[in-house]
Amino acid sequence: MKEYIYLLKYQELLRRLTLIQLVSYFGAWFSNVAIYTLLIEMHVSAGVIAFVAALYFLPGVIQAPLSGTLIDRLDPKKLMLSLLSIEIVSTFSLLFITDNSTLWLLYILIFIRMGAASFYFTAEMSLLPKILDHTVLRQANEIHSIIWSFSYTVGMAISGFIVYLLGVKIAFILDGSLFLIGLFLLFTTPLHVSIQSSHESVLKMMRKTFTYLKENKHIVHFMLIHSLVGLTSYDALVALMVDKYYAPIIATALALGLIHAARAVGLVIGPIFLGKWINDKRVFYLFVFQGLSLFIWAYTMKYFYLSLLASVLVGFFTTTLWSYSYTLIQHNTDKNYYGRVVAYNDMIFLLVASFTALFTGKLASKGVSLEMVLLYLGAAFFLSSLYYLWIYKKYLESK
Repeated sequence: MKEYIYLLKYQELLRRLTLIQLVSYFGAWFSNVAIYTLLIEMHVSAGVIAFVAALYFLPGVIQAPLSGTLIDRLDPKKLMLSLLSIEIVSTFSLLFITDNSTLWLLYILIFIRMGAASFYFTAEMSLLPKILDHTVLRQANEIHSIIWSFSYTVGMAISGFIVYLLGVKIAFILDGSLFLIGLFLLFTTPLHVSIQSSHESVLKMMRKTFTYLKENKHIVHFMLIHSLVGLTSYDALVALMVDKYYAPIIATALALGLIHAARAVGLVIGPIFLGKWINDKRVFYLFVFQGLSLFIWAYTMKYFYLSLLASVLVGFFTTTLWSYSYTLIQHNTDKNYYGRVVAYNDMIFLLVASFTALFTGKLASKGVSLEMVLLYLGAAFFLSSLYYLWIYKKYLESK
């Protein structure tokens, strides 16, 4: 924890970007709980819930080839301000969602909002290697993950109570208002990063990126192993758990908020304990432990309070797994390709996350138990550990 505080103390720009991230992420979770509460109250099918969960990730998949190229060509501050503005408009527009007849509008707004959010995230993660030394990049990624997780924890928990007491519309208004604060903070932040001018067409830059990745296969493997962390996309699963097991004993909004908040506690404290322990070789064990935690969650799912404790364990390994695998990509990528490589990396990650949501909904619609869905995901992490072991032996052990 001391190294995080030290880094924020002496890296003014990182400290400012972290504050903007905290405000923006904190707001995002208000509408997240509100949206799923609204869907459950509408009595939509498991397929609809899964589709909405997938919509949180699909825009990043579709836009990645173009977004990466634009990030490497455009001024980052102007780009990030534009993206935040889109998030603000689409968030306030959620107020027009009232019943099943406006589901089509909900789909469009989520797609637009999450497209902007994904674009913003990719721009920010491409920016970090340009403003920070490689020696502190992993700590910066961990700070990013901890802030995300802290916002997720507090935002989800408070949102559950706000939605329960005041309704979904107030949650949407608070969400949009926090984005406005984030926009103001970014506007007043001095951010000057040199952009390499290029007269190449977008298509030519895309072709060069594929050639670069073909010549650096180890980066592709790092991207694939990072994408497997996308199997931790549990939003659809949690919504279905709440609807099936917890709605009779606790308000839907409160159950959603508490389950997500419990997992996020694990996301926050995980890197604090694991940050100094983790290294290239030990990433293998993180995948194994992540799989075991899902088996435990499956066993305790029916019991709300035990499920809360299991949710903490499920989140404990995820942040370190995400940040360490992301750092492997950043450390091994040429600076001229940061934006494009990070965008393609996020595309694959979001594709896996989207698949996880749709996979959950499909199995649930066919009558497969939610416990069995978790067992499948846990088994996938065991297989992922073997894939990482192969990557370690081939590309990392000699280092």
